[in-house]
Amino acid sequence: MALLSLMGTLPHVSAPRNVAALLALVAAAAACGGGSPTIVAIHSPSPASSPSTSAQASPSANATASTQPVTGSYGVLATRPGNTSGQYTVSVVGIDGKVTGSKTINSPANVSCANAAAAVVPIPVSTSNTGVYYEEASGGVTFMSPNGQVRQSASVPAGTASRRSMFAVSPDDQRIAVVVADFNSSGASTRLYVENLDGTNHLDLFSESGAYTLWPIGWHGTNNLVVAKVPSCTQGGGPFCCGPLELHVVDPATGTRRFILGGSGCVVAGPASIAGVACETSDFTQVREINWTAGAFNSFPIQGPAPAYLSPDGQLALVASGGTTVIPAIALSMDACLWIDNSHLLAGGDAQNQARIGEVPGGKILPVAAQGECAGRIPGGL
Repeated sequence: MALLSLMGTLPHVSAPRNVAALLALVAAAAACGGGSPTIVAIHSPSPASSPSTSAQASPSANATASTQPVTGSYGVLATRPGNTSGQYTVSVVGIDGKVTGSKTINSPANVSCANAAAAVVPIPVSTSNTGVYYEEASGGVTFMSPNGQVRQSASVPAGTASRRSMFAVSPDDQRIAVVVADFNSSGASTRLYVENLDGTNHLDLFSESGAYTLWPIGWHGTNNLVVAKVPSCTQGGGPFCCGPLELHVVDPATGTRRFILGGSGCVVAGPASIAGVACETSDFTQVREINWTAGAFNSFPIQGPAPAYLSPDGQLALVASGGTTVIPAIALSMDACLWIDNSHLLAGGDAQNQARIGEVPGGKILPVAAQGECAGRIPGGL
């Protein structure tokens, strides 16, 4: 019945095809991008089986009344909290590149470990099938629809200089999984609970202290919660130093761990999708594609560490590097960080680099008038 131990081996995140063709594609990508591997996209076999996504209906949450079905697909960009203004911005972007909703929020408090190390925390944003949720400085969790309408939806323990609450809302807008991490000189004390958005039906699932903590990554359906094992603190340095090492699929009613995605020697290499997640071997020579029952359904070679992503249907995988995305025979001038759907990629932006939407396989690039990192897609869920 144990959930995941945060101690022990450190796991990490794609499927096999014609190796010669893949190597040729990598070479072509390098020629287009000039040097180190840019982005390689390959067709993958089907991701095979997944744990049941509809075994149980989630308990009703009164706070979610008035959620509306979403037509179309959207990406979410978010600037990182903790800047000098004490605010961050969340923007919803359509596949046509238009910003349909945007909100500037007072950030949760900057958080750090008690020594010189920095606390490792995600952007406090989660997506569902109807919109995006973001955390306020007060601990309030606000919902924003793709058209920019907002409403208060839930609350989590407010952040302090040593505490951060992290959360993931279920795709059906019914349940919220919350990790509360209290950082200290030896790591963090971690507590995981699940409840309805209105705070009812509260279940404490897990607690532990040490050098590793958890992030609630999302939900695969409504009956599989996905959490990531992450270093509590970092002093920086090295590929994938400051993010998920492995993903655990757990029962949101009991905390029982069902599957581990990744494992010793294969580090999670990018955000998960409905198909699963990509991991890279410890020598950064191979990407493996892992489905939600921890089965590897494809693999392909790479030429060094780089973020890797699976399309929602699991049919394409790409590896991003050097500001250029190469889909077979197409070079896209964008450093993609998310699949919005099976044919649209999103790249984040800042003051020096404009955010973009890229179309696959057409190759068209659309500018996006927003800044931030990739923070999810709508409809959400894994």
